[in-house]
Amino acid sequence: MKKTLLGLAMVALVGFSCTAGNRQQVKADAPETEETSVAVESQAAADDAPDFTLNDINGKPLALSSLRGKYVVLDFWGSWCIWCIRGIPAMKEYYQKYAGKFEILGIDCNDPEDKWKAAVAEHELPWLHVYNPKESNLLETYGIQGFPTKIIISPEGKIVKTVVGESPEFYTALDELFK
Repeated sequence: MKKTLLGLAMVALVGFSCTAGNRQQVKADAPETEETSVAVESQAAADDAPDFTLNDINGKPLALSSLRGKYVVLDFWGSWCIWCIRGIPAMKEYYQKYAGKFEILGIDCNDPEDKWKAAVAEHELPWLHVYNPKESNLLETYGIQGFPTKIIISPEGKIVKTVVGESPEFYTALDELFK
């Protein structure tokens, strides 16, 4: 019971420190704590991933449904999010490790468009990217509570797993899927 309460408290801290529900931005100078990297299982696993269309980095519409037939990782991130940036090397490593077995769709969260484009270029992110404008309700649709949030979607369009925070659990899940 104590472990359950501790786990719930840590999840609450993640939601509090990296809140997305009201589209607040975590400040780059926010204190770095272990709680900001907690992983949680999605209650929506096995649900259909809601389709959406957003403009890619070249301004062309990109629909999630256009990626059906392969695994897709939705990576909700922002250039202002220290844990998102810290996770980039591991994301690049796994993108290369399982090249052709899955696609990453980076979804901008709370960045001005010019800062988002600059961050993609600066960090040399080789996967697909879409801009999520402030008037979008995508964060609410997917129940995003913190950043980064990574959602693994099956080739059939079902949510397989959701991991909030930068956690080894996400990479273990990829290893299990593709071994």
